[in-house]
Amino acid sequence: MADLLRGDYKQADYGKVILPFTVLRRLDCVLEPTKDAVLAEHAAKTAQGMNPEPFLLRKARQTFYNTSKLDMRKLMGDQDNIAQNLFAYIQAFSPDVRDVFERFEFAVQVDRLAKTGLLYQVTEKFAHIDLHPSKVDNHQMGLIFEELIRKFAELSNETAGEHFTPREVIRLMVNLLFVEDDAILSKPGVVRTIYDPTAGTGGMLSVAGEHLVEHNDKASLVMYGQELNPESYAICKADMLIKGQDVANIVFGNTLADDGQPHEKFDYMLSNPPFGVEWKKVEKAVRTEHESQGFNGRFGPGLPRVSDGSLLFLMHLLSKMRPAVDGGSRFGIVLNGSPLFTGAAGSGESEIRRYVLENDLVEAIVALPTDMFYNTGISTYVWVLSNRKPMHRKGKLQLIDASSFWRKMRKTLGSKRKEMGDDDIATVTRLFGGFHEARLASVLDANGKEIARQVLLEGEQPPATPQGGKVRLAPLSLIFSNEEFGYRTITIERPLRDIRGQIVLGERGKAKGKPQADSALRDTENVPLGEDVELYFRREVMPHAEGAWIC
Repeated sequence: MADLLRGDYKQADYGKVILPFTVLRRLDCVLEPTKDAVLAEHAAKTAQGMNPEPFLLRKARQTFYNTSKLDMRKLMGDQDNIAQNLFAYIQAFSPDVRDVFERFEFAVQVDRLAKTGLLYQVTEKFAHIDLHPSKVDNHQMGLIFEELIRKFAELSNETAGEHFTPREVIRLMVNLLFVEDDAILSKPGVVRTIYDPTAGTGGMLSVAGEHLVEHNDKASLVMYGQELNPESYAICKADMLIKGQDVANIVFGNTLADDGQPHEKFDYMLSNPPFGVEWKKVEKAVRTEHESQGFNGRFGPGLPRVSDGSLLFLMHLLSKMRPAVDGGSRFGIVLNGSPLFTGAAGSGESEIRRYVLENDLVEAIVALPTDMFYNTGISTYVWVLSNRKPMHRKGKLQLIDASSFWRKMRKTLGSKRKEMGDDDIATVTRLFGGFHEARLASVLDANGKEIARQVLLEGEQPPATPQGGKVRLAPLSLIFSNEEFGYRTITIERPLRDIRGQIVLGERGKAKGKPQADSALRDTENVPLGEDVELYFRREVMPHAEGAWIC
């Protein structure tokens, strides 16, 4: 296909042709088995003066249909009218599919291909690609879409990672969401909702659906999402159509500035918001909501610095949690290190962290290996939050270090050089699901090379040390009380002294007779929430700062 487009198209624009044609061929193949039945039903109901749509959907056995006698193979029979016929074929789809191609700006590309004399050849190439579900299942189709987007994003120097998340990361997140709910999700006919506010091409929603069907094919997962990128939105919507989801639940637009699901609450949520991306474009809308609605809106706890909006997505998800009395929610979100560490006590970031800790919402934070994502090699973390913690987790937060759980990829994809294997995902899932503390025992030979490793649960003994080698132990899973992560900042004043070293006392008003503070010696201390401030001050400050006091 690239050979056909080369010369008439820049490499960066290949995706504008190949992505919509791939979607069109997939939809074409999906509808093929019921094509004749749909056409017959359309003719019959139209002759009777009835609205044919509900009948056509039933005959198509999909959530979309096409009423044209044409399909992609039949388009090949009239080379002179290929553009006109292709437009007619697109217009004969049901409205949701037409919207997909409008988001792709497909008409612009059809005109461009027609003017360069390439339209017939491109359409012919795709007409001979077999994308029938019996040959390419939904999971494989999702991988195809992701690979195409990654490739074209690289060619155009865009950020592929904005559009999708590596499948093994999604599988890990889905496992963490569902592992504690096995009993509930095993019930016949159970229905749950899942939401992704940064849906991309719908990979997170798709993997969650596949996981639940494998676990219980009588269960149903109703999917919701919102996406800002038009091409990603188009692919996500097409994928949801094929899966039989209600595509009215997939909304186009900026989640932070214009919430597409303002009144909905969800059982499960997943998100991989962009890392370290400023939110200046939506600053006015976000600040207005924060100041006018407070905790009745989405951003009550505080606002992070404008240079990184990832914590805004975390708060957005908090606002979408189903109340605990109605069953509660659990969500997973991928963040970089900034939300963990940026911002001193009292800052927007710190206030958001304080909110989730004081409300006992964080179940676990899992450190992932570096070089896991297509657009960045930095450290990343999966946060798991819930307002329905089981009793043994209440007041606790689990930290899991999965940064060494990876294998080298055979081929580097962008910045992605590592991937987590099935065993790695299973280990992390087991540690989280069992709420285990654990250490990682690495067995090293005499040259310091790792020859084996073993996960040691609390109380288990490390393996024997090989001759000339050693066993290295490292924390793998630790459990803390929430209070151990919270701090209050206190200001420490020290007395001002004159040139003789004597403490300067105030001479008038309320300060009369009291030691005056030396602003040059002013300092702050972070006191853990679980500690008494006075006891901390006497133990940690007074021995080192004579005459100091708390302001």
